[in-house]
Amino acid sequence: MFEWFESNASAQTGGGPVGPGGNPLISFLPFILIFVIFYFLLVMPQQKKMKKRKAMIDALKKGDRVTTTGGLIGTVTNLSPDVVTIQIAEGVRVKVARNYVEDVHTDGAEGAEERAK
Repeated sequence: MFEWFESNASAQTGGGPVGPGGNPLISFLPFILIFVIFYFLLVMPQQKKMKKRKAMIDALKKGDRVTTTGGLIGTVTNLSPDVVTIQIAEGVRVKVARNYVEDVHTDGAEGAEERAK
């Protein structure tokens, strides 16, 4: 009776490669696939967003209405390579780093359409 179990067990293990003799590319395929998905879902959109933000900051000009990351809303009165001077009230001017400008507001209907997107 035990002979029958032994013959079945040996027949099941003799069919294919056992152990670490397989193709290493096949074992790394799931990791490569996860990396590709990660790149397209997370890295590419973030790079696109950073490029758009840099273009917005580089395109700042006097008279633009901006919002800072701290929530200040004002009009750009002076620009330098690293600092933007914003007038937040009559006679009140604040200097902030260019990187802290969060958004440039457009007046009129175009602004409403932009915010709706």
